[in-house]
Amino acid sequence: MMRSAILALGAMMALAATPALAAEIAGAACTDPAPARCDGMDCTASPVLADPGNATDPKTGRKFFLDFPCDLKPGEKVIFILNIHGAGSIGNWQRHYFPALDYKTGYRLVIATPTANGSGAIGAGPPIRMWMPAEDDAYLQNISDLVIDSLGAKTIKAFWLAGHSQGGFTSRRIVCSDYFRDKVDGWLSLSGGRIGQAPVVADFGPPKPDGSPPDPRPPGPSIMSYDATPACDFSHIYEIGEHEITALPTTSPWADKYGCGPRVRQEDIIDEAPGHVWDYARVGHKPWGMKARPGTAQVWIYPGCKGDRLVADVVRLDKGHTEGLEPHVTEAIVRMIAAAPGGKLAGGGK
Repeated sequence: MMRSAILALGAMMALAATPALAAEIAGAACTDPAPARCDGMDCTASPVLADPGNATDPKTGRKFFLDFPCDLKPGEKVIFILNIHGAGSIGNWQRHYFPALDYKTGYRLVIATPTANGSGAIGAGPPIRMWMPAEDDAYLQNISDLVIDSLGAKTIKAFWLAGHSQGGFTSRRIVCSDYFRDKVDGWLSLSGGRIGQAPVVADFGPPKPDGSPPDPRPPGPSIMSYDATPACDFSHIYEIGEHEITALPTTSPWADKYGCGPRVRQEDIIDEAPGHVWDYARVGHKPWGMKARPGTAQVWIYPGCKGDRLVADVVRLDKGHTEGLEPHVTEAIVRMIAAAPGGKLAGGGK
């Protein structure tokens, strides 16, 4: 009897000494399964994609999604990803397009996915929702501050910007800004431009209302081109659909910056399951995107980079701009992010 009582007391003390599990971060409660999820055509039959999020920026009142492991312990090391949608899209579509949250528990990810408030036009098109400096830069900084302050900077072993299309351009624009340059460890471009740009096909863009391809673009630099080399340090993963570009360059000025070796092709990634979403209203033009379906991705790594920086290219074969990433290629990208060096925040921006 005495032995049983002692064992019971010991168990109670052990439980009391165990840190409490994280029920919420910055006011966002964690649930498994994650909130506001859908798949395939089910996403068109409900208002779930329009859900603005489970977290709120207290400075602006704007909602965003915050996904993280429900068993996260105080002080545990995590990877923070700011996941930014493209022009005309919304946060919850991006959350399904690049569904890193499907791997939040295994890779200890904290993922913030906001929605733009600005509007603008690309070319001669009508105004659409897109990331604009005056309307959105401070908001992205607010979200970052909220997550960093809630977790503690030293618990964030790596901070990555991930952006699709115009969200990728936005990530490129802000990555070396005064606010982000000493915080961000990596930039994942999801069809959002490459450092050492891959040439874009002439008929890139959404199809016309009648379903026909867009008019060919004029020759010369495009919105998906970057002329200047970024003036700060970070790892860089470029992911693209095969039908969006004419060819993937065999060299990388970003790899040259870090003295990396020639690119090495990795084992192909085979996905037997499709991604979660696609552009339901404008499917059919291959450079823009077809219905999500299984596929194969080719991966190249530039090895031996100084500081162990990661420079990688991923080409999803027979894919366009808007087909959601398949599960295995999503996890492969998350795995690369997890293996890449970090520490800017944990080391005080060093």
